[in-house]
Amino acid sequence: MAVIEKSLGELNISPIVYSYIDGKEQFSFRPERITPAMTQYVHSRKNDFRKNPLNADEKLFQGNVFYFTCIGKEEDLLPAYKKLAGSYNCLYSKDIYDSQQWLEIMPKQVSKANAALQLKKHLLCEKIISFGDGINDISMFEISDECYAVENAMAELKQIATAVIPGNNEDGVAKWLAQNVK
Repeated sequence: MAVIEKSLGELNISPIVYSYIDGKEQFSFRPERITPAMTQYVHSRKNDFRKNPLNADEKLFQGNVFYFTCIGKEEDLLPAYKKLAGSYNCLYSKDIYDSQQWLEIMPKQVSKANAALQLKKHLLCEKIISFGDGINDISMFEISDECYAVENAMAELKQIATAVIPGNNEDGVAKWLAQNVK
């Protein structure tokens, strides 16, 4: 993770850093250094017990770090994506809800697909049915037996979905579950 820290520092990008600190999941950030879009993201999680605002850079990367979120301008984030994408699982996309540019950085092996496969094995399930709306759902859709994109999902996800269901604002997933799960 030191490579990510160094690369983001060189590009003057201050991320939101997800980690386990003393056995508790936290997301750490420097309030005075994050972008307005990241500030909006943090404020939308005002009651989140994981929130960890910091006043020093050296504390930002403490603990067992597993995920970085950067939200900002394409011209700021694209160089970081190009630099890190070969070594890490980097998701670079515009958010479907507010059109902000996002860069998510994780270890290479971390994906929704790997998580779903582990759950399938652990729970002894016969198949995987997934739901999604964003680019971070593509890997999960690719390994699912059935996959449903909500109407407001990214076009790329809708193209590989088993079907498109009503959107988030219409409780599409909840309605699908109510009709199809016994």
